[in-house]
Amino acid sequence: MMLKLAFKSLWNRRFTASLTILTIALSVSLLLGVDKIRESARESFTQTISGTDLIVGARSGPIQLLLYAVFRIGDPTNNVSWASYQKIAAHRQVAWSIPISLGDSHRGFRVLGTTPAYFEHLRFRQNSKLEFSRGQPFNDLYDAVIGAQVARELNYQLGEKIVIAHGAAVVNLQSHDDKPFVVVGILKATGTPVDRTVHVSLQAIEAIHSDWRSGTRAPAGSAISAEAARALSLQPTTITAFYLGLKSKISTFMIQRGVNEYREEALLAILPAVALQQLWSLLGVAEKALLVIAGFVVLSGLLGMLSAILSTLNERRREMAILRSVGARPMHIFTLMIAEAGLLALLGIAIGVVLTYALILIAQPLLEARAGIFISLSLLKTSQWQLLGLIVLSALLMGAIPAWLAYRRSLSDGMSIRT
Repeated sequence: MMLKLAFKSLWNRRFTASLTILTIALSVSLLLGVDKIRESARESFTQTISGTDLIVGARSGPIQLLLYAVFRIGDPTNNVSWASYQKIAAHRQVAWSIPISLGDSHRGFRVLGTTPAYFEHLRFRQNSKLEFSRGQPFNDLYDAVIGAQVARELNYQLGEKIVIAHGAAVVNLQSHDDKPFVVVGILKATGTPVDRTVHVSLQAIEAIHSDWRSGTRAPAGSAISAEAARALSLQPTTITAFYLGLKSKISTFMIQRGVNEYREEALLAILPAVALQQLWSLLGVAEKALLVIAGFVVLSGLLGMLSAILSTLNERRREMAILRSVGARPMHIFTLMIAEAGLLALLGIAIGVVLTYALILIAQPLLEARAGIFISLSLLKTSQWQLLGLIVLSALLMGAIPAWLAYRRSLSDGMSIRT
């Protein structure tokens, strides 16, 4: 009966109640949206690389190796010899390997030298494979495959000729303009550093540096043309790092220990998932800050509800007095006000949840294409239900303030004419 009476009371004040419900709905939608984006961003980050058992590079720190080998940030302390790579990659427990070589750039985007195994074995988010939106993997020495963000920001199409610059700085005074590349493939967006990378073959990296010595191009008389470079032995002597996929997960720690104790040169092998979690723990302050901000927005919505109920108390004195005159007890008045606050919160939450899923449905393809963040339309998690329950509880506690004031009103106070 009290719920029915509370609903009719809200309906009688439907304009004010609708604004309050809308305020709560928007704040709840923001809270759930931020929470879902936060979780999806964490999942996308921790799954930047998937299916790779070990990453091997020069001995440094796990996060430093992860930053330059996966995120293309920074530079290695040293390179890995090609002989060491071949020896480790030939281990009987290694199923596949992907060598990578960094050092050059193109208009602010890193250039990565690798092999066709990169497109075959590299995985990201939930073991997803790299796919081409247009074109194919590199085949010729001067072929290049670009990421989705490179193509979008530079407006590149298939057949575009590009020049690689020497070094990784945004502005480079030296370039390999005598050996231009042709874009033969454009990858689909992944939301990983792959989108911001220009991919060429390891042999191409050797070819463009064939007439460079100590970071400087050879004099014009001893320069090697693009065609002449094809005839050279282009097997690399060093690489930056390499990825390993193992036949058995059980052998992961054995191979890792063997690499870390490798006597021929100082190497480090890391588990990508562990290193990603360590890196995310350093960046986790930002996601918590977002959640706190969303929480304050919800609090402001509940305070708006409290203000709306309090502002109508004086107008409803006669209503309360009439209820008392027909037999309602003070506890009934208290319960009525609590029920109204609960209904406002529940209706706001229900609309907020529906609004959240509608916005996710609309924004999902855009976020995946632009930011690489995939937000699933899954059911609310236990933690999110707990947040909604906390909102209802907070609304009931706030509703207890006007309920207590109404409880204290007397019949004579409600029936008297105030001047």
